[in-house]
Amino acid sequence: MLWAIAGVVTLGFLVTMEIVARHYDMPGPITNQVGEVILTPTSGPLLYAGLALMMVVLPWRQRFIALGIAAGIDVVFLVVRWTLDSDLMFGNGALWVILGYAFIAVTRRTGKERVLLLKGVGLGLLLVAGHKTGDTWLMITSETRPSVLDAYVATADHALGNPSWVMGRVVDATGPIGFHVLHLVYGQLPLAAAVFALYQLRNVAAERRFPGHHLVRTFLAIGLVGPAIYMIFPVVGPVFAYGAEGGQWAAANLWPHTPLPIGAPHPRLFDEITPRNCMPSLHTAWATTLFIHTREGSRPLRWAGTFWLVGTLTATLGFGYHYGADLIAGVVFALTIEASMRSFHRGWDRSGFTLVAYGSTVFTALLLSYRYLPVDMARHPWVFGPTLLLALSSVIYGYVRTTNQWKPRPALVQQPEPQLVQA
Repeated sequence: MLWAIAGVVTLGFLVTMEIVARHYDMPGPITNQVGEVILTPTSGPLLYAGLALMMVVLPWRQRFIALGIAAGIDVVFLVVRWTLDSDLMFGNGALWVILGYAFIAVTRRTGKERVLLLKGVGLGLLLVAGHKTGDTWLMITSETRPSVLDAYVATADHALGNPSWVMGRVVDATGPIGFHVLHLVYGQLPLAAAVFALYQLRNVAAERRFPGHHLVRTFLAIGLVGPAIYMIFPVVGPVFAYGAEGGQWAAANLWPHTPLPIGAPHPRLFDEITPRNCMPSLHTAWATTLFIHTREGSRPLRWAGTFWLVGTLTATLGFGYHYGADLIAGVVFALTIEASMRSFHRGWDRSGFTLVAYGSTVFTALLLSYRYLPVDMARHPWVFGPTLLLALSSVIYGYVRTTNQWKPRPALVQQPEPQLVQA
């Protein structure tokens, strides 16, 4: 019943996004997804990542067969497109196989086997649909939010020492090697998450059930909920608002060498193309979630999660995609979403409600302070800087303390009493 309710809610959300996108003469997530059955995909690797997630419910022999069929279908599509001199991209085969297993689940499976296979199909399709929905969200933000609030966040960032400006100069100093390494880390965050998700779900086929909570659930929740905040607090980022990437729409060419002068901020009109996707930083939220989940893995996985978190934070600031204030909001947002997903799995109780309520309160307070107190924050950095870090630390502490209490405690093994040996 729970999965059915979740499916209906998700479908309703996708239909709503489709209607809104059509209102602005844009294809919605459903249209884009259906089109990739035949048309050239825009997200081939993502489609195969969805297929990989779906295949966690299959035994190894069926996985190889499914992958072979997907590759064969893609070869046919590539030959046809090459003959027609069209764009070459793969991925149709993966989508065909996922849809094929949905048909098999409905017509050839019964009971728990049908439910398990449908869950796998739904997980694979939801991964792709979530990405499509995020793209639609970004287009809607640029169409519906002509003004941006970068001046407010850039002013508030003085309280943190203008970390984006500092890291921008650091990345410039590292030269092309540092740039390419960080670009790889930043761009391949979804791939790193998919690899660890497959590790988390490696026993699904043998146990014939999904774990109660896993990385993909939180990733999707962040991707679906986060862009709604973009509509409330539209920000494009320093490299666009104050850098060369903004072109004629940039307020000035200041980033990363000259911090923004402290003054009275006000909204600024920006183009209708650049997404307003900074507040909060979802890359930071996703990297934080990956870091949290890798704590439960082996040492190499823990090191990989730490590497991706540090690399992502460095890249988001060093490339000028985000302000420091965005990152703080992103971490708080991630911990709040993760806490809610864990509470949903284990059952809501007082500790879960308290943690989610506190995280939501801090997140709201951050947005309000960035919007209404930026000048005070810039003029009193020794007050507001530590306050922001303290607020972040309090959420981290609350999350760690509460989730540690949720972990099952090992049962105590009672030692047998020593026997007295009579002489």
